[in-house]
Amino acid sequence: MFADFNLHERLLKALAEQRFVEPTPVQAAAIPAALAGHDLRVTARTGSGKTAAFVLPMLNRLIGDAQPRVDVRALVLLPTRELAQQTLKQVERFAQFTFIKAGLVTGGEDFKVQAAMLRRVPDVLIGTPGRLIEHLDAGNLKLADVEILVLDEADRMLDMGFAEDVVRLVETCRGRQQTLLFSATTGGAGLREMTGKVLRDPQHLMLNRVSELNENVRQQIITADDPAHKERLVHWLLANETYDKAIVFTNTRAQADRLYGHLVADGVKAFVLHGEKDQKDRKLAIERLRHGGAKVLVATDVAARGLDLDGLDLVINFDMPRSGDEYVHRIGRTGRAGGEGLAISLIAHTDWNLMSSIERYLKQRFERRVIKGLKGNYQGPKNLKASGKAAGVKKKKTTKKPAEKKPRPSRGPASSAVVSGDGLAPLKRRKPATDASAD
Repeated sequence: MFADFNLHERLLKALAEQRFVEPTPVQAAAIPAALAGHDLRVTARTGSGKTAAFVLPMLNRLIGDAQPRVDVRALVLLPTRELAQQTLKQVERFAQFTFIKAGLVTGGEDFKVQAAMLRRVPDVLIGTPGRLIEHLDAGNLKLADVEILVLDEADRMLDMGFAEDVVRLVETCRGRQQTLLFSATTGGAGLREMTGKVLRDPQHLMLNRVSELNENVRQQIITADDPAHKERLVHWLLANETYDKAIVFTNTRAQADRLYGHLVADGVKAFVLHGEKDQKDRKLAIERLRHGGAKVLVATDVAARGLDLDGLDLVINFDMPRSGDEYVHRIGRTGRAGGEGLAISLIAHTDWNLMSSIERYLKQRFERRVIKGLKGNYQGPKNLKASGKAAGVKKKKTTKKPAEKKPRPSRGPASSAVVSGDGLAPLKRRKPATDASAD
């Protein structure tokens, strides 16, 4: 029960208003530790309630400190605009019965309007690293008095190339008293290095093993011959699977646009989202999905990061992601908050080894599926290594034969011949060499 936590009564009132009663596992583990003032390194699957797990302790700290506000007191870093906007809404909901004010700084919005907001000095600042650095360089942002720093989706910020920006922002928050780092995956060596730099004697909370990160999602693969075959499979799946909302992931913008065009031409209510779309298009795509104007989103990884849509229950990987962590993030869009989901990956011969690596990373085997009438020629490699990857055809080693030695011309007393213009002419005999040791 949230009432069992040592939270301020105004926060409990906000929780009751929104009918929050039972905390999720990540909230039950992280909130008491954060309230006690510990730095935290938390790994929990997407959709598990991580946002409330750091927002509530953060707000509780700000309410409890009666010092006058002279600067930003809490900073929350996130990888994408969408995730930052959703976090702002959460902060505002939980802070509705307090005097705590929050501000948002992300790319794609008016820089001068953001600068004016920063002059009013919000208690909580939520933003993406790139735009925050721009305001820092412009002199609009002061972070020396930040008390609590939160890095959410830290693994993804590193994947997106924000490592240097994040480190600089962390170092600027030199007066911070607490740092909370959340991620959906373990993140590898990069995240371990980041953890060592930003956290002080942290508590590590691993809420899920990798193999459990998406236990509510049924995971399947369907083999395909080529991109055209994959497109036919996507059409069939969207026409025959039962779902409320779906995301189809591609690895490139060009493929996203191509697939989107084919779906719209086929009468599918779809929208496309990738890095070339401006903020207006991104907002429109999300709103259409939320309100039923579209049922299908075709997206690249960067664009879809941080989306939290109710009723999203189907994920199709048109292209296989390039890492196990990215796969976890993709299928984490579905099966959220205890719901059931379905993730289907379309596997051509170029995708097989990636798929096999992800299976090993998750320590599980995906369900193989064949769609009658759309079965292709490619059904996986004929030969597999022990790792599950395709076994290539080994080239036979060819051993070079030693070159035959040409016989040396005889230097004996017999006469030799050379070819001249008139035919063969006899050579004069050489005088035998004198042996110096002879008598």
